[in-house]
Amino acid sequence: MNRTAYQSAPRSLTRGRLPRRLRERGTAAVEFAMIFPLYFMILYAIVTFSVIYVAQQNLTLAAEEGARAALNYQTATSTANALAARAAAACTAASNMVTSLISSANCASSWTTCSYDATMDCVKVTLTYNYASSPLVPNIPLVNFALPASLVSSAMVQLNPENIL
Repeated sequence: MNRTAYQSAPRSLTRGRLPRRLRERGTAAVEFAMIFPLYFMILYAIVTFSVIYVAQQNLTLAAEEGARAALNYQTATSTANALAARAAAACTAASNMVTSLISSANCASSWTTCSYDATMDCVKVTLTYNYASSPLVPNIPLVNFALPASLVSSAMVQLNPENIL
């Protein structure tokens, strides 16, 4: 077979030059390996902060329900005993409202005179979940700085002293 000047030699005869598809073989795997950690961190952040948001919302709901429970009548002989009983009932109701996701949340309730009206009594319910000691999603190194140490929610209800006993 005679070749003219404008015809090139067949590819099989050219040495050191591979077809483009063979030269780029494996580039997709290398690119995926470079981008995957970034995508995984974004997905992990979305999942983690979504679960933390759900837990915070649950704490808020439970604290509000506990504060509402403080409005229920409690049998007592004095105002101080009635307020203490209402605070205890508030904590019990709040603890019962917490889901199994954050069942180790601690409840604290207290009663004092309201800061904005000294003639009224207020019962405050505070729920605290120690996220640092029992995280809802396993921690990944280098991400812990963005996670909260604890989740806290509180609610307050105002009680008229005339209606306590």
